[in-house]
Order: sequence, then C-alpha cells, then structure tokens
Amino acid sequence: MTESSPYLFLSVLLGVAVIFPLIPIALARGWSLAFTPLKPGIEKNATYECGIATTGSFRVQFKSQYYVYGIIFLIFDVEALFLIPIAVAFLDLPIGAVVATFVFMLLLFECLAWAWFKGALTWDG
Repeated sequence: MTESSPYLFLSVLLGVAVIFPLIPIALARGWSLAFTPLKPGIEKNATYECGIATTGSFRVQFKSQYYVYGIIFLIFDVEALFLIPIAVAFLDLPIGAVVATFVFMLLLFECLAWAWFKGALTWDG
C-alpha cells in the first residue's frame, strides 16, 4: 500500500463540503429558470389577501418595547437553565465553582438592575 498525504483526505472533504450544498442550489435555480414565467403580469405581482384588494397602508408598526421584553425574557430564561445544573450539584461543587456561580449571579442581578433603571421593564400601554 502506498502512503497518502494527510491533506488528501482534507482536500476531498473540503471539496465535498463545498459541492454538496451547491448541488441543490443549482438544481433549484435550474428548476426556477425552467418553470417560472418570464413576465408574470399584473395579477401575479398583485398583493393577495383573501381575495380582497388591499386598502390603505399594509405596514404595521410595532412598539420596540415588545422586542425588548422578548429579549430580556430570553436572556433570563436561558440563564435560569444554566443555573439548574449548578443547583442540583451545589453541595458537591468545589469553592472555585461556587465563586464563579456567585459572580455569574451578580452579573445577572446587575443586568436586571440596569434594565430596571433604564425603564425597559415599565410598560407604557
């Protein structure tokens, strides 16, 4: 048997990693070119909403406060999940892990206090 270069496997793997996602993209592009009409027309480009013609502005503006609430909830929800394994094994943890946990909790409370003092948790109906 001949000894092959270790880079041969990496180059083949890189080639497959590049070609494998490009094949479905090329097939989808070919499909769209073959079956999409070139000039769809007015009805094809019209906005469809239950068969009723739209009136007025179709854009709805949401308050950014909804997103801020969502992001704050997501942050503290995920951080609570990080604390569950620590709570389960708290009595068996070394002192370094306990200190790291308290630093982590301190940062969480600091973030909560910052959001509270910035007014991100007050709802302005």
